[in-house]
Amino acid sequence: MKLWGGRFQKDTDLLVNELNASISFDQRLYREDITGSMAHAAMLADCGIISKEDAAAITSGLEDILADIEAGKAAFTADNEDIHMNVEALLTARIGDAGKRLHTARSRNDQVALDFRMYVREQIPVIVGQLLELETVLCRQAKKHQTAVMPGYTHLQRAQPISLAQHLMAYAAMFRRDVTRLEDCGARLDECPLGSGALAGTTYPIDRWETAKALGFAAPMGNSLDGVSDRDYALELLSGLSILMMHLSRFAEEVILWCSWEFKFIELDDAYATGSSIMPQKKNPDVAELVRGKTGRVYGDLMSLLTVMKGLPLAYNKDMQEDKEPVFDAVDTVEMCLPVFAAMLDTMTVRTDNMRKAAGHGFINATDCADYLTKKGMPFRDAYTVTGHLVAQCTARGKTLEELTLEELKAVSELFEADVYDALNLENCMALRSSYGGPAVAETARQIGEIEQFIQKIKENR
Repeated sequence: MKLWGGRFQKDTDLLVNELNASISFDQRLYREDITGSMAHAAMLADCGIISKEDAAAITSGLEDILADIEAGKAAFTADNEDIHMNVEALLTARIGDAGKRLHTARSRNDQVALDFRMYVREQIPVIVGQLLELETVLCRQAKKHQTAVMPGYTHLQRAQPISLAQHLMAYAAMFRRDVTRLEDCGARLDECPLGSGALAGTTYPIDRWETAKALGFAAPMGNSLDGVSDRDYALELLSGLSILMMHLSRFAEEVILWCSWEFKFIELDDAYATGSSIMPQKKNPDVAELVRGKTGRVYGDLMSLLTVMKGLPLAYNKDMQEDKEPVFDAVDTVEMCLPVFAAMLDTMTVRTDNMRKAAGHGFINATDCADYLTKKGMPFRDAYTVTGHLVAQCTARGKTLEELTLEELKAVSELFEADVYDALNLENCMALRSSYGGPAVAETARQIGEIEQFIQKIKENR
């Protein structure tokens, strides 16, 4: 008979049993479930609801079950539906009536809410740690390439000169926001649902503050209906992971472009690329492509849980059993992508010569030409028009701006002098962009330093 089967006269249909059971996926919550049960048993004994002897037997039994699960010696069954009932059944089989007292003043509703919240809380620092490693790689590569000129793009058209360091630190800024989003999620979930019961609390004189403290939470949740029905923390995690994967995917797209012969800005280490079964010359950026593809998977996980939750009345509904698999999948996906992506970037070879060559075409110093005239006294809009005419001339003649003679430049404006060539030099163009956040070496050094300080601060506070 099922643990909840007292009022039922018939066995559950086998198909219903298969649909209803979640042990196939929620068994990964075994540690959280056992930890929560130990805290609950200790609180029951401290409040005089069960005896100290029963609590000791429960704790000892749960410790043995935990050891057996981790040794692969415990067998779970779909008849017991989920990890909570499987653990309780194993416990009762081992210690008898004391095991039957564990569920006093508790429901599976607050039990699963606790286990799942603890799981999310535990995964956040894992992902944050991986993000910090990625940030470290970005800082390391940026330090090597602070003077490496490359074209910055808008609309995927060459736009203005930047350094590879600045480009990398733009992604570092994105990943820093990902870290803070995940930390915000962790701060908001720091309340304990245990003690909410099925939905309306309990008539037993429990101490919810004791269990919250024992389980590392700041406080118990203040409303028992919310305690069993809240999954905001899971949605926040999925939202944060979706944004994180979007950042990875954008970066992956650029890695894919940069590896192509059309760009050839970088070459991936052989350990982080694959070949073709028919074309022997191919070296494919499959790591970046898979990360780009798996981003859609994480988006789907977020949409799945949002859809599950959108029409649910208070409090708990069985639909909420569908909350775990999307979170498990998203966490597994992100935790698989981040380390390999960081290693791919750390081992890549940067072709600074090709970056510089690309920067020499596309008139990415046109703005600097207009700024030169503006600094000589010409209104910017007029300078913009003059420079546009020069670009048109160069395009027709297959020249760059810096290849025009001073006479040719003066034919358009008498304001041009010999110093214009310093203004059009790409290294100078980049170095002079020293405004806060720009590509000048002093500025990228500041950006790198800030990210390194951020990494150090997070690590010190963990």
